[in-house]
Amino acid sequence: MQTFLSEAFKETPEGREAEEILRSCVHCGFCNATCPTYQLLGDERDGPRGRIYLIKEMLENNAASHETQVHLDRCLTCRACETTCPSGVQYNRLLEIGRAAVEANIDRPIIERVQREALLRTVPEPGRFRALLTFAKAARPLLPAGRQKVIPVPEPEGPAWPSEHHARKVLLLQGCVQSVVAPRINLAAARVLNGLGVQALPANGCCGALSHHLSREERTLATIRKNIDAWWPLIEAGAEALVLTASGCAPTVMDYGRILRNDPGYAARAEKIASMAQDISVFLERENLESLECPSSTAVIAYHSPCTLQHGLKRAGRVESLLSRLGFSLAPVQDTHLCCGSAGSYSILQKELSQQLLERKLACLEKEKPALIATANIGCLMHLQSHTELPVKHWIELLGYQRKSSVSSDSRRQNCLAPLPP
Repeated sequence: MQTFLSEAFKETPEGREAEEILRSCVHCGFCNATCPTYQLLGDERDGPRGRIYLIKEMLENNAASHETQVHLDRCLTCRACETTCPSGVQYNRLLEIGRAAVEANIDRPIIERVQREALLRTVPEPGRFRALLTFAKAARPLLPAGRQKVIPVPEPEGPAWPSEHHARKVLLLQGCVQSVVAPRINLAAARVLNGLGVQALPANGCCGALSHHLSREERTLATIRKNIDAWWPLIEAGAEALVLTASGCAPTVMDYGRILRNDPGYAARAEKIASMAQDISVFLERENLESLECPSSTAVIAYHSPCTLQHGLKRAGRVESLLSRLGFSLAPVQDTHLCCGSAGSYSILQKELSQQLLERKLACLEKEKPALIATANIGCLMHLQSHTELPVKHWIELLGYQRKSSVSSDSRRQNCLAPLPP
């Protein structure tokens, strides 16, 4: 693709990066075939190819528009287009550059500005978020039945993590939303890791994805620096990995090195942490899972693979293989590449499109009448649970650690799908 970027922008690091990405696109349109918003709306500007043209035009003319802002906002950043693209176009990075340019030049309506600021001031702060949800919980009975399930309920603080000390240690990211709405997920992960002889050390903090996706880069940089300062002593003490159970956090944490590459005080540590970060499925694949093997259960599970896992981390089918290896029965699911509509703040900021995608996704997940739905990201979990009567769990919750020598097959079969004991 030919480019004629403005001279002022072309000489900046972002300009050189954008030009390289734009030139790699051959405008074939394969990306539109797997783009959820293009499938829903049928508008070229709401598919990756059209958005690339909008960004190109904006950067060439040095003129942002509200129209461009609308179409870039509608992108889920699911990155299905990157999986499909035969030319390896780094669409997600180009979108980040384009959105930042729009934000710098176009004032949003006051309602949108207030909405985004409210999200940034509450969601990444577990204390504030818990207080907000506690208040919302009290108001739930006053809402229509259909709206009550949409509001998540904060879980009480769970039992203590395993107290055993092991020579092997990892950091386990607590996150913001998950630490309030479903702390049971990391507790389950800590117990599984403990059973494998690995001690999980809590790594507190929000990963920074929300502010990053909303183009609040100063806030993102401050969040990342705060995390590095908090986690670094544990890394120096010998933690071998930073394990994440929320796949939505992983792409951002793994990008810390690039984001802070120009910060001399943090660049090296940011790169180190990015190299240590891995989804828990990656960590478990490398371990001896003999003690976790469970015979097939009669309960059928429908697994939803988050976009961040299959497109962002390029791990399509890997969790499904791991669960099958451990003896779980998985239902076939159609259109696994399509987003559920959660996409971080998307379900709040683009509610109508999000709900359409959710209905389509649940129709695929519920088709084979599974006993439950499993997923790998807290955002997807909450979004799916808001409109289904089936239980929705993180897949790590299904792995009850049992020693083979001391547990019968029947007992182990029951325990695989049973809640972890307190």
